[in-house]
Amino acid sequence: MRVSEVSRSDPEQLLRQVQAEESKQKRARLKIFLGYASGVGKSYRMLDEARRRHERGEDVVIGAVQDRQSEEVQALLGKLEVVPPLPTSGGQVVDVEAILRRRPQVSVIDPLACDNPPGSRNRHRWQDVEELLRGGISVLTSINLLHIEEFRERIEEVTGKHTTETIPKAFLLAADEIVVVDVPPDLALARTGEKFTPTGISTDQERQLSELRELALLLTAEVVEAQLESYLRAHGIEPLFGTHERILVCITPRSDAMAMIASGERNKERFHGELFVVYVRQPNLSAEDQAAVDRYLTAAREAGASVEILGSSDPTAAIIEFARRNRITQIFIGHSLRRNWRDRLLGDPVQQLIRSADGMDVRVFPH
Repeated sequence: MRVSEVSRSDPEQLLRQVQAEESKQKRARLKIFLGYASGVGKSYRMLDEARRRHERGEDVVIGAVQDRQSEEVQALLGKLEVVPPLPTSGGQVVDVEAILRRRPQVSVIDPLACDNPPGSRNRHRWQDVEELLRGGISVLTSINLLHIEEFRERIEEVTGKHTTETIPKAFLLAADEIVVVDVPPDLALARTGEKFTPTGISTDQERQLSELRELALLLTAEVVEAQLESYLRAHGIEPLFGTHERILVCITPRSDAMAMIASGERNKERFHGELFVVYVRQPNLSAEDQAAVDRYLTAAREAGASVEILGSSDPTAAIIEFARRNRITQIFIGHSLRRNWRDRLLGDPVQQLIRSADGMDVRVFPH
């Protein structure tokens, strides 16, 4: 074999791989314990891990804990060193400077969603955590689903509970690990002092907790996807598919586009995914067909879809290229029940798309 035939790695790709490995070895790590509701035991799980790390020889300190603690949690706290909070005129805050001077391997910050008093070093506690991570200190922390900004309104609709202390979802997506702390609904309610019906938890309570659990799992899937994308890109691998639903609706002037967009929107809401709508530009459209396309694109934008108009002499190839670039999981496409001479001669474009959409589900809407 000639030397020229041996495959070589791209130098930039090799550099990214080396930098990724060095970064992974050196940087501090963030682990978040996520509770879908109060009372699931996220603080206990977090502190129990802190205890186990301490017993394995890691240098662990407590930087912040909740005021009210169960006896189980108090027992765990008694085994760990505490860096006292910093008293201010507006209340206590994490003493970031003291923790940075102490330089432990791991700091426990609980809870994560907390607004610091005016004049504090950082406005929010999650920003304190970011500073500790930049300082090379790993962090264990916890949060309830209610306190994630992008989920707050939805959780308030389900539970009726309101909060003003939130963190951005982007902070969670940057976590190295997220653990969903799950317990049976009746136990979670009992821990928070909720009242039961004579036969146990009510149907409404069960429905609420089921919705919250589903949202927590979907959020965790997003975190996993962000971690996977980061790993793949760092190692020179282009990610093809995501871990949550990305729906692509392909419209034409004669397609049943309104039904397709409505179905795509329902699936987006159900799976908390993303909706894309594309139109491959067709030449010489009649005024009626152009008006239909414009109407469909307006409806798509109103449905919250990302809309894109493509230009290509090969619509199937353009759609597949767009789908792979955006890691689409489902494709919705219209199809006429009548076959013309072009389809018979060159092949049905829908069948061509189905054959090309390897790894993606294709749903056909007849018209």
